[in-house]
Amino acid sequence: MSDDALDSVYRYHDGTKHHVHRFARSLGYLDWASQPRPFRAFAETPTVPLYPSPDAVADDYAPTAVTFAELGPRLATAAPLCAALVGDVLRHSLGLSAWKQADPARWPLRVNPSSGNLHPTEAYVVCGPLPSVAETPGVYHYAPDRHLLEQRCAFDDKAWRDAVGEQPDVLFVVLTSIHWREAWKYGERAFRYCQHDLGHAVAAVSFAAALVGWRATMLPAFSHSAIAALAGLDRDQDFIDAEREEPGCVIALSVRDSLQMSEAMVQALVLAVAWGRWSGQASQLSEDHVTWSFIDEVATATEQPARTALLATPPALPSHPDAARGPAVDARALVLQRRSAVAFDGRATLDRATFLGMLARVLPAAAPPWDSAWWTPRVHLVLFVHRVDDVAPGVYMLVRDPRVLDQLRAACRQELMWEQADELLPLWRLSHQDARAMAARVSCNQDIAADSYFSLGMLAEFDESLQTYGPSFYRQLFWETGMVGQALYLEAEAAGARATGIGCFFDDDVHELLGFTSHAFQSLYHFTVGAPVDDRRLTIEPGYAWEQRDPLIAAEFQMG
Repeated sequence: MSDDALDSVYRYHDGTKHHVHRFARSLGYLDWASQPRPFRAFAETPTVPLYPSPDAVADDYAPTAVTFAELGPRLATAAPLCAALVGDVLRHSLGLSAWKQADPARWPLRVNPSSGNLHPTEAYVVCGPLPSVAETPGVYHYAPDRHLLEQRCAFDDKAWRDAVGEQPDVLFVVLTSIHWREAWKYGERAFRYCQHDLGHAVAAVSFAAALVGWRATMLPAFSHSAIAALAGLDRDQDFIDAEREEPGCVIALSVRDSLQMSEAMVQALVLAVAWGRWSGQASQLSEDHVTWSFIDEVATATEQPARTALLATPPALPSHPDAARGPAVDARALVLQRRSAVAFDGRATLDRATFLGMLARVLPAAAPPWDSAWWTPRVHLVLFVHRVDDVAPGVYMLVRDPRVLDQLRAACRQELMWEQADELLPLWRLSHQDARAMAARVSCNQDIAADSYFSLGMLAEFDESLQTYGPSFYRQLFWETGMVGQALYLEAEAAGARATGIGCFFDDDVHELLGFTSHAFQSLYHFTVGAPVDDRRLTIEPGYAWEQRDPLIAAEFQMG
């Protein structure tokens, strides 16, 4: 591990904290002339429309109806790999969820949330020969605006078999980030937002894979350079004048319980695409750019090595009866209706069973999205409870790995209560008080953190994680916060509520509140759940034209 790289991580992390009298560096205004275009495309590539578009080949695909509660255990029967299955998974993880309009402005929303709706995350699919797509293995860019694949590379079938072995039902999703999308608005803090946005996307893919009975598994065997080669990010000639993409992670989608990639398998796959037939030129998102060298520095410091030794799994936590509660809502409809709330009513309350069920679903389990990660839980929740029936208002702590309880207590103020707040959940009451003003203050004085049922901060095991797994693990800490956030988003929707991720918070004010005096634990992301107040000035339409022609889908949007 490079001491210089680790120093760079600490320097970036501390240098991009928000403070009451000084925010992290940004332009301080929105330069609308350089606003990035919302979608990337690769010109001069063959394209493949995806199910459920009426232009796509359906392959006699008949998706099984799944309720949100059923996404805990995997489906008994996995759907066979086909082009329509790929379309189903991408539609319900990375596709468009809706279009909003407030005259004269009109903008798209996506299934996977993003800071400021800026969407730095791009996705690629790497798969073997697929009927209705191609007779040879290939690398494809996913274009969410058109819900289709752009073929970037075709490569040798034998090389694919050498890489994946006798595993016909497997494909890979590669996630990348375009830093400029976030930096345009948020400046130096943008690297943080790119990472927790990527975590949201990982969880979205994990949930969507579960819809078809598949499992999504992040593969740490792919290094930074291997990911770049696999997705063609290192092809300078394909990004002339276009913003470069930062490697994120490789996710294997498989019917197996798990899929492991050896170093030899990774090298075989990377070599196969290197010798493949590439096409396409990346589109430019902005003509003018601002260079944020701090982002470039931390991106270099956190480049990921190939990892072969995985962490041990944490001890299983008791199953909470409220984790399986709630209405049997259709899971596909649920992920498409997810929205980020802009305001809460500040009056409605949440029942205790639903609240505990939400918390139970963010604990580690052999279920999506937690079975996608290769590391043990590193993120814990400090909760500001405002309006939950039969739960006293105050500050609470959800310890997602009980083995860290003593360490977390030792880092906090001695006067905190640490009373057990539930018989089964690792939930601890720290103080009895009206925490609304406190929650708003630490979240950059935003009322949405106080008007909710509850809000929270996500506390990462910072020092120990970086010391043990190196500076690159800085990314994984943010990914985990995004995964927690995505689970809470869907839990809120299932409960008839709504949620919002909060990227603006006063970092060290949170730490001072709890008594943290070192980097042992750091707050990385805030979140809030409540009863939404809708903006009646907005009109909402389905994500794609064919859905606007579907009377059932169109009626749902007119009602909501």
